[in-house]
Amino acid sequence: MPNHPWGPQDLATPQRAVLPKVPADNGLVLEDVQSGWVGAVTATEKSGGIHVMVLEDRRGRRRSFPLGFGFHVDGSPVEVVPSATPAAAAHQRNASGSVKVSGQRARTARASRIWVEGRHDAELVEKVWGDDLRMEGIVVEPLHGIDDLAGAIRDFAPGPRRRLGILVDHLVTGSKEARIAADALRVPGAAGNVLIVGHPYVDVWQAIKPSAIGVDKWPVVNRGEDWKTGILRQLGWPSATQADVAAGWRRLLVNVSSYADLEPSLLGRVEEIIDFLTVPGATEETV
Repeated sequence: MPNHPWGPQDLATPQRAVLPKVPADNGLVLEDVQSGWVGAVTATEKSGGIHVMVLEDRRGRRRSFPLGFGFHVDGSPVEVVPSATPAAAAHQRNASGSVKVSGQRARTARASRIWVEGRHDAELVEKVWGDDLRMEGIVVEPLHGIDDLAGAIRDFAPGPRRRLGILVDHLVTGSKEARIAADALRVPGAAGNVLIVGHPYVDVWQAIKPSAIGVDKWPVVNRGEDWKTGILRQLGWPSATQADVAAGWRRLLVNVSSYADLEPSLLGRVEEIIDFLTVPGATEETV
């Protein structure tokens, strides 16, 4: 009888799959499979004979992990090994304040979404949080109004791994927007899978600090006057046509360079949505 090509020791001990070895270089983005923590390598050290790395997430929170197995890069398992050049502590930041990661590819778009009321809202969120959202695989979509928000949510069919975060203008107690949001959350499947938050401003333009364009405060618009037109008129900018309004928005947006140019009431709500959509297990479904 011919000999078996494997020895007895091979039959008794299954071999571990050989994974790509990835050095823990500064800025490498890793996902810890067990906890779901996603962060960039900011430091490595050897403690008690074990190599440890610090991963900093997009909000600046840090956790330490031993190098080795149990990590993903772009969704694929890897073995993390010590870097030949230990990570430095200083990092460049994205417009949102998160750690800037060189060479990081955008993730495949997940099923979860951020909905905002209009194109200007979407462009502002992209300007400040775009790098974070691409890293997380989250897409921002404009609704162009929330009058039928319940119907839109019903069509989306939210679920535990298909979540919605919705940012609404002028979401204050007693407003029409507050009533629409309350009704929308009664849609089957929305509970626990849809988060509706808002800022107090009539228009997202007001969420930009007036100091970003060199004024002390936003002008007060006369009752009955279109808000954007009134703002542009009082700022002394062209305001007669829709083209003037579009040009005014571009002039505002170009002066937004980071989160520091936005009001805290908007910053907190967008960060809340991103956290809601990126909890472990919430965004595993892809499109």
